[in-house]
Amino acid sequence: MQREWNVVIDWAPFLLDPSIPIEGRTHEPRNKPGSLLTERGSRLGIEFRSGRTFTPNSLLALQASAFARDFGSTVQQLEFHKAMFKAHFTDLYNLSDRTILNNLGTAVGLDGSALNDVLTSEHYLEQVKDEIDWTRKIGVTSIPTFIFENQYAVVGAQEYEVLEQVAANIGVKRRKNPDNNQLENS
Repeated sequence: MQREWNVVIDWAPFLLDPSIPIEGRTHEPRNKPGSLLTERGSRLGIEFRSGRTFTPNSLLALQASAFARDFGSTVQQLEFHKAMFKAHFTDLYNLSDRTILNNLGTAVGLDGSALNDVLTSEHYLEQVKDEIDWTRKIGVTSIPTFIFENQYAVVGAQEYEVLEQVAANIGVKRRKNPDNNQLENS
């Protein structure tokens, strides 16, 4: 969307289930094959693998995301989020594991040593907690939630055309010359 529309994407942290302890939680497998989520994901080229029996606490992953926002390019931020989504939903990795987060960050070109340092020191912990409070205060209750101009929300995984329609309806301009380098220059 950022390539085609005059928008800036920012990722806000959100804890879907704040009751998950820092060590995570085991449970019965979810996302059974054939669910609406897995079918919709499949149509969009996203694999939601079933069989997960562990849900990590995502505070560490959200801190890694804050690091990517501060020290990565727009492309690296996007690639890091995509890598975390794949690691969680497809590969069933534990995103509360510093080594996994570090490997994902390094794979997209982030400074692995610096990322490891901020995750170990919890440098972003208070900032992330404050931003989570903000997302709750503005009314976010599920993910994904797309917020336009800090006042219009689109809740849930939506087709791209829905987001385009919202952008057009609120007066966001389509870029005259969409450029694949647009993200790299951000």
